[in-house]
Amino acid sequence: METAKNTPVVETQMLIRKPVSEVFQAFIDPDVTTKFWFTKSSGPLEVGKTVQWEWEMYNVSSDVLTKEIVAHKLISTEWGNPATTVDYEFTAVTDDTTYVIIKNYGFNLMGDELIKKIIDSTGGFTTVLDGLKAYLEHGLQLNLVADKFPHIQQK
Repeated sequence: METAKNTPVVETQMLIRKPVSEVFQAFIDPDVTTKFWFTKSSGPLEVGKTVQWEWEMYNVSSDVLTKEIVAHKLISTEWGNPATTVDYEFTAVTDDTTYVIIKNYGFNLMGDELIKKIIDSTGGFTTVLDGLKAYLEHGLQLNLVADKFPHIQQK
């Protein structure tokens, strides 16, 4: 997806040593995604459909609308409050490696609120990619999202 030149865009990225089809599917299929990101989903990502993602440890959920899917290349979603666009871009570097870029944009905030949101989004999506890498490459569930804010977890 193209964004305007002066639009704030959060961008995180990571090389994953797995084929692009496997990395792409990890974001589509909640049975895989729950191993490194959210804890529950109402279903797989499909164009035009809204699913609910839950982070049960924080008693938080978000409705996620899938706007576009280009197999093994792009997943474009809209979610959050206020809603922003999150694009997941996949590039096959070799048959066994994939470069993933997550872009978050469309912020309707200014000043300190915008800066706080950009910092939170950058940290959050970096954590997602770190967890993805550990899980797909090594089969490790590091519980990164759950351990990021232990002081606000629901008991």
